[in-house]
Amino acid sequence: MSAVDTTTTVTHPDGTVVTVTTRTIDGAVAEDVPPIVKDPRPRVLATGGAGFIGSHTVVELLGAGMAVVVVDNYDNSSPESIVRVREITGCAADDLILVQADLCDEDAVENLFRGYNFTSVIHFAGKKAVGESVQIPLLYYQNNITGSLILMEAMKKHDVKNLVFSSSATVYGDPEKLPITEDCRLTATNPYGRTKLFLEEIMRDLHKSDDSWNILLLRYFNPVGAHKSGKIGENPNGIPNNLMPYIAQVASGKRKELSVFGDDWDTKDGTGVRDYIHVVDLALGHVAAVKKLEEKPGCVAVNLGTGTAYSVLEMLSGVGKAAGKELPYKMCPRRDGDVAACYCDPSYAKEFLGWEATRGYEEMCEDLWRWQSDNPDGFNTPS
Repeated sequence: MSAVDTTTTVTHPDGTVVTVTTRTIDGAVAEDVPPIVKDPRPRVLATGGAGFIGSHTVVELLGAGMAVVVVDNYDNSSPESIVRVREITGCAADDLILVQADLCDEDAVENLFRGYNFTSVIHFAGKKAVGESVQIPLLYYQNNITGSLILMEAMKKHDVKNLVFSSSATVYGDPEKLPITEDCRLTATNPYGRTKLFLEEIMRDLHKSDDSWNILLLRYFNPVGAHKSGKIGENPNGIPNNLMPYIAQVASGKRKELSVFGDDWDTKDGTGVRDYIHVVDLALGHVAAVKKLEEKPGCVAVNLGTGTAYSVLEMLSGVGKAAGKELPYKMCPRRDGDVAACYCDPSYAKEFLGWEATRGYEEMCEDLWRWQSDNPDGFNTPS
């Protein structure tokens, strides 16, 4: 592998002048490669930080006074999200650095840790479509697990032992009880969920072997909504895999109707119910987790949800109300692997992190619709 570094002076839109090293690796250009001399400023590394949850978390980290480096390969994200994060926060150029790299590239990850002084890492990066994971499991295991191992090896080498991991409620599989508490049985029904479960086990083993590691395993339920500004939100490539962006595209006219899988579940209206959490609340949960790492808590799993379950039809109605129209849908047979209900007991997050979700159902739907209506083509829409 051949690498050539070129140093240039860049003037940002706010007038700030910075020196940027651009590295060309085997002919491919990576932007904002770390400077050759290590930057001493303490920073949080957000892997996959240009994605849906990552970009909202970066906004809140900056708001909490933390400097951030985002590393992303843009596989399911866009650098435009970080441009808009800068617009939302008005942050100084040095407060937020963007690096294009893949965690499966050991050299790129090593360069990242040689270049910056990380105090903690939030690990969002990974492939996340359940259906796709069933079709191409090897890619999910290769990407999600190998990339995470390379990241943790670099963290160990550079003595960065504070980690917040983006886990998922999928590790509970078909839940043994409701509401779900952190001590519920762990299982997984698809390769995506198993990558999360396997990584949790690896991280527990890592902490067991060396208790100087502090790792918080954040098990998300169903993130929805968008930033109040309407500048950032969920930007799926192609047909959305998740319910709420699909509903939003039905509301905007991009999709004909919503397919509702099952109307005979043992729920309030016969459709499946889930624990939906506003993405800004989820982002604030990450800020609380990063601060908690300072107390050296060990390796701990925490549910991040609201504890309130809404049905598919309720969410459809909520977005329809925000959009001022009734949204079309059709009933379809149940899908294999679906469950009637999934929601958490969030009390431990309040006790342990001092965090709880405060944004409700209407705000989730209104903020989602604002993002969709202001950005019908996602980040390809001029801001």
